[in-house]
Amino acid sequence: MHSIAWWPTVAVLAVATVTDLRSRRIPNWLVVPFMVAGILVSVATRGWHGLFHSLEGLALGALLFGVLAVMGGMGMGDVKLCAAIGAWVGPGQLAVALVVTGIVGGIMAICWAVAGGFVGDLFKNTGDLVFGLKDRGLQPHPDLVLGNPSARKMPYAPAIAIGTLFSFFSQ
Repeated sequence: MHSIAWWPTVAVLAVATVTDLRSRRIPNWLVVPFMVAGILVSVATRGWHGLFHSLEGLALGALLFGVLAVMGGMGMGDVKLCAAIGAWVGPGQLAVALVVTGIVGGIMAICWAVAGGFVGDLFKNTGDLVFGLKDRGLQPHPDLVLGNPSARKMPYAPAIAIGTLFSFFSQ
């Protein structure tokens, strides 16, 4: 599906990155039609197998990023963007994209913390999130959620874009 998915994916990732950097939002008018188109193209090019391949990719993106959204650390625009990418590329390529996205996102967060002078807070809060899981479960940390106006919020679409584009070259 690489040649078919490349240009639509690049276009959507470019717009999503710009809107996320500007407003910390990824609009539905961008990701929902992209998601539907991914399913339709998969069906048109590969029949029923394409439908299941597309739905598996969509489910993987929605599930993995959905857990992070439920925990309060990821916006629903990021979840829908990953699900839509999964609808285009399927679960195998999306898995590669998500691994690279996680690495890139971590590097971006550290650079952002260094530039902003809050590296200590970053590592303390990360420790609270990771080691507090056994006590808190999947309940959001009260201070480290997107709904908290004083929480630092990093746009994640650039990391998703880099991870996704990398996945096209790794296949």
